[in-house]
Amino acid sequence: MRAFITGVAGLALTDRERSFLREAQPWGLILFRRNVASPEQLRGLIQEMRDGLGRRAPVLIDQEGGRVQRLGPPHWPAFPPGAAYGTAYKRDREQGLAAARLGARLIAADLFALGIDVDCLPIADVPVQGADPIVGDRAYGSEPGKVAVIARAVAQGLADGGVLPVVKHIPGHGRAVVDSHQKLPVVEADRALLEATDFAAFVPLADLPMAMTAHVVFSAIDAVAPATVSATIVREVIRGSIGFDGLLMSDDISMQALSGTVGERTRSAIAAGCDIVLHCNGEMSEMKAVAAEAPLLAGEAARRAEAALSGKKVPAPLDVAAGRAEFFRLMAGSWQPAEPYA
Repeated sequence: MRAFITGVAGLALTDRERSFLREAQPWGLILFRRNVASPEQLRGLIQEMRDGLGRRAPVLIDQEGGRVQRLGPPHWPAFPPGAAYGTAYKRDREQGLAAARLGARLIAADLFALGIDVDCLPIADVPVQGADPIVGDRAYGSEPGKVAVIARAVAQGLADGGVLPVVKHIPGHGRAVVDSHQKLPVVEADRALLEATDFAAFVPLADLPMAMTAHVVFSAIDAVAPATVSATIVREVIRGSIGFDGLLMSDDISMQALSGTVGERTRSAIAAGCDIVLHCNGEMSEMKAVAAEAPLLAGEAARRAEAALSGKKVPAPLDVAAGRAEFFRLMAGSWQPAEPYA
């Protein structure tokens, strides 16, 4: 298999996509709202993708809650943005952590039932005043210690439900003043400040199985290359001072923060130390370009991938209705869904 994760374009595989998956053999697959119509359809698409690969490949999704929730009403419940857990934590620390853990456990129950086994969550970004709102209320707070403990609770809830967490966006997207989907953010804070704040939130989470990079330049460390394609950031910060030794994947390689063709971006991310490249938009020409440059998964990258997947649990039975009732109780006064879910 090759060191990349791919999306597909629609609700079912095309013949071209089926051939691509069989020939390119990406390590994993990722889903977006464009791929979702109903639980039955989505289960069928997941099975179709895995059949195309000839193996039970990891299937990822961004199911955070709030603005970033690929599955939602009427088929799946709405969940709060990360900031709501921060509010609950401020009201009562233990109750807030219990809510974060239970919310993630309920998300995991939804995903596990569909065959999705990786969620790109928790968020460990620490936003600052004046930053672009792309992180905004997705974050658990503005203090690294608080962010880290809530992120840990979320990761635990997912893991307990049989879903692997991916912490993002390492080593931090909270200071970015532009949206990296559109432009390249440049953070000019000095290294001591970054180590004490942005990077500090990731240190207690360094044992999590997977992490996703930030397409952000930290000029005090590497004045040119964003973290995703910076060997210096990966070596000195992500693997060094943060101490993360899990599977490191890039954020979406098609985002406009990065320069060059998607093939060049793929080579640069792998050369910098990313284990796996993520490509999301489902455009076949780009998918082929990424596949052409992604190496076979081998060596340390293969070890980390195997170690990550070996951590999956078989979830204990969960009374989902009782869990939702308890979740609403824990979140009372901090959040309530705008859309009812039956």
